[in-house]
Amino acid sequence: MTSYKELGFVNTREMFKKAMAGKYAVPAYNFNNMEQIQAIITACLESQSPVILQVSSGARKYADQTLLKYMGQGAIEMMRTHAKEKGLKEIPIALHLDHGDTFELCKSCVESGFSSVMIDGSHHPYDKNVELTKQVVAYAHQHDVTVEGELGILAGIEDDVVAEKSSYTNPEEVVDFVQKTGVDSLAISIGTSHGANKFKPEQCTQNEDGVYIPPPLRFDILEEIEKQIPGFTIVLHGSSSVPVEAVKIINDNGGALKDSVGIPEEQIRTAAQSAVCKVNIDSDGRLWMTAAVRKHFNDKPADFDPRKYLGPARVALIEMYKHKNESVLGSAGQA
Repeated sequence: MTSYKELGFVNTREMFKKAMAGKYAVPAYNFNNMEQIQAIITACLESQSPVILQVSSGARKYADQTLLKYMGQGAIEMMRTHAKEKGLKEIPIALHLDHGDTFELCKSCVESGFSSVMIDGSHHPYDKNVELTKQVVAYAHQHDVTVEGELGILAGIEDDVVAEKSSYTNPEEVVDFVQKTGVDSLAISIGTSHGANKFKPEQCTQNEDGVYIPPPLRFDILEEIEKQIPGFTIVLHGSSSVPVEAVKIINDNGGALKDSVGIPEEQIRTAAQSAVCKVNIDSDGRLWMTAAVRKHFNDKPADFDPRKYLGPARVALIEMYKHKNESVLGSAGQA
């Protein structure tokens, strides 16, 4: 077994305590390859933001669980080297399993050096969700690994997580769930959803520029949860904004993204100033990376060296992550 401390990671306990006090949210960015993790570390170091590196079960299958572990360790060394070279303060980094769906998967991640795991039992009946989450917490806490649970279901598609309809979190269940399971944080459903197509056009209004505006998040549910369990860490999944600029670049360069609607950034900022201490962002990174690659191939169709098109994609990601830290989550300068 490899302890996350041996690899240089931290768990999320202190991260969330500081975020709650400072009224900001820690970014949780998913990665699947080298360029993504380079961009995350570069942007968060330069903006002096704590960060949670997220690995989904789909990422483990795609990139290989052993390789991902050492990519994470390499990210720590990259951060330390660049911090020393640039005279910057080192930033805290957690390595987190996103949407783990079995005890065995969570156990495997704890044993390979993850400092935080999510057990998503939201697709189970309530009692089964409690039982499964409690089992993961009991094991993870033996190794000082923090655990995120989930109540409520987010619509949309992200890797192996698929749901046609959202089911809002019931605030009355939150206290019981937290007390019975012992989770350190809780992902809730208040209107966010997975993927780039979060809402259908008929669910939205249009502004004067023709941009679809989705229904507002259910802040009333969030407020009630805060009342039920004050000071407890809340997590928002499916919080990408699906920027119209990235979608336009993709479609102008041969893409076919239709009805792409995300969560307005001002709503995420409002949530980050409350009990929401962790915000998951994945689709925005995928969109900007795809936009940069598509544009490069359209502009320079003779290029075949992956460095030529993945380099601009990495730059686009760095810019996006910095923007999220500085202008949306409020995490910049909080390292």
